Amino acid sequence: MLYVTGIHALNLDCSLKTCGDWHTSAIQWDHPTIMESDGSIYGDYGIETDRTIPEHSEKYNVADHIRALLDLLQIGNFSVAQGMKNDYICCDDYDDEIFSQVYKLKETDKWDQINDFMEKEYKRSWRLWKIKQGNRNK
Repeated sequence: MLYVTGIHALNLDCSLKTCGDWHTSAIQWDHPTIMESDGSIYGDYGIETDRTIPEHSEKYNVADHIRALLDLLQIGNFSVAQGMKNDYICCDDYDDEIFSQVYKLKETDKWDQINDFMEKEYKRSWRLWKIKQGNRNK
């Protein structure tokens, strides 16, 4: 399934009680970031259907804020994902879900960078969650 993700999805409301981003009018909407869910480790997780996006009359599938951030981590776009916890998610309600989804990326070639990113964003919460999973170091 094709869907809008990344910074474009972060600048749209979603069904989660997360903040997302607020720079909607500053985003270039003529070419939104589109990805394919087929073959993704996440499949159709976190994709909302039949959504409208600015400057387009047709309906789109759009990643919720968690999925958009997971996609950014997976492709290694840490500069856009920076602020994940405090600026985009803005609550602790989804920590376990986010951690479980991020941990699915453990076997990827970007894991060390992803782990470092999560350490900076979630600090002790991320470390404690990994310990509960039996993974003290990475």
